[in-house]
Amino acid sequence: MKALLLYPRFPETFWSFRHALPFLGKRSSYPPLGLLTVSALLPSAWERRLVDLNVEDLREKDLAWADVAFLSAMLVQAPSLSELIARCGAAGVRTVVGGPITSAEHAAWRDADHVVVGEAEEIVKILSHDLAAGQAKRFYASPCRTDMTRVPPPDLHLSRMRRYSSMPVQYSRGCPFACEFCDIIELFGQVPRTKTAKQVLAEFDRLYDLGWRGSVFMVDDNFVGNRRAIKGLLPQLAEWMARRRNPFSLFTQASINLAGDEELLSLMRASRFNRVFVGIETPVEESHRAAGKTQNANTDLLGSVRRLQEHGMEVMGGFILGFDQDPPDIFKRQIAFIKEAAIPISMVGLLTALPNTRLWRRLAGEGRIVRQSIGDNTAALLNFIPKMDAETLLAGYREVVSTLYNPKEYFERARVFLSRLGPSTRERRSFSDYLALIRSFIRQGIFSEYRRSYWRFLGNTFLRARRHLGLAVTLAIMGHHFFILARNTESKRPG
Repeated sequence: MKALLLYPRFPETFWSFRHALPFLGKRSSYPPLGLLTVSALLPSAWERRLVDLNVEDLREKDLAWADVAFLSAMLVQAPSLSELIARCGAAGVRTVVGGPITSAEHAAWRDADHVVVGEAEEIVKILSHDLAAGQAKRFYASPCRTDMTRVPPPDLHLSRMRRYSSMPVQYSRGCPFACEFCDIIELFGQVPRTKTAKQVLAEFDRLYDLGWRGSVFMVDDNFVGNRRAIKGLLPQLAEWMARRRNPFSLFTQASINLAGDEELLSLMRASRFNRVFVGIETPVEESHRAAGKTQNANTDLLGSVRRLQEHGMEVMGGFILGFDQDPPDIFKRQIAFIKEAAIPISMVGLLTALPNTRLWRRLAGEGRIVRQSIGDNTAALLNFIPKMDAETLLAGYREVVSTLYNPKEYFERARVFLSRLGPSTRERRSFSDYLALIRSFIRQGIFSEYRRSYWRFLGNTFLRARRHLGLAVTLAIMGHHFFILARNTESKRPG
């Protein structure tokens, strides 16, 4: 059997970094880990080929080669997924669809031949046998949560590695918290399940042997969900890094309670973690409590961000507008918090009721759901009836985004952040990094409308925080992406 692994295209969002990646000569942030894990689960005799539409085109000869196509998608990839299923159908290639999108009743996958719901590890063996025998069923559902110690290393060698800015590694699934709006606990449960340290180090070995050097994304939805297990992994990870002269720099996602664990922060720094995405959401404590985000409600958020920064960790923050408890001045309060916290990369989005979450169920019971989510909480579109006047909420959201990503405001946050940043891990520089520097100097420093703010920021960094000059250029490049998105958001303002 010949299996074609197809990954749909992402639209333009905060997370796509579409306008920043060309500076690095890259096309996407990282390859599709789920599909490459499925590939590793397929029978060894099967041939495999990956086509990620975010870095390359799907050719007719790829379809002619394939016996079956495996597709995985998030909600935001639904339009591209529909197109791929139709194209495979026209070419006579059977389609198997899985991933987060199949956990929702969504039109995008309804024309697929076979649908997988849940974690693939418990299904692929049976599914592949049925496909080879020509007896595959329409639906397959995972009977249980996967034992992570049995998950094989993904087939990353199938990806065009040089077209990505990072490589993904997964340590755990699940999160111990119960945020009302989050679908992670619905998909993966509230008891974090982890791989062994031996498994993780084997994946690092494989990346190293494949020639990868640079950024590695630990893709766990909450890397510190099982802190006891993490503290067993990190010393071995730090030793692995030191023995190979630090070939990777690491970043991940974690809950805010990371900031209160000095031991864990020290271990992460020793393991070369230099960035962490944290769901801060809102400065309004009542909203955290109502949403069940107790880890934030019981925390000094500004103090926690400051501690992470002082430990050499760049904080990327997730923020949400549209909670029922949002006061009329929420927009000013969000801007003020983000400015005081000095978080350059602040992903501000509208609250979205994702299918099968407690939020979805509550709002549906209240008759407030108006449409299926598109999975993009940065789009100026609501899928539920908010307590605040909808037009006021949308206008306030656009105002927050345009204010935060005004170049002058952005560079000032970045300047303050770098002044606070403690000793951080020095990233290994590659040829693409130096190309990015030249492209940034030309495109941002000469031809951009914000070139004065750009040079003022870099000059200040050179004079006052020279050790962070490389990071300053990275932040400037990432800012370019956000400036364009903010301008596009502003252009959608009614009237």
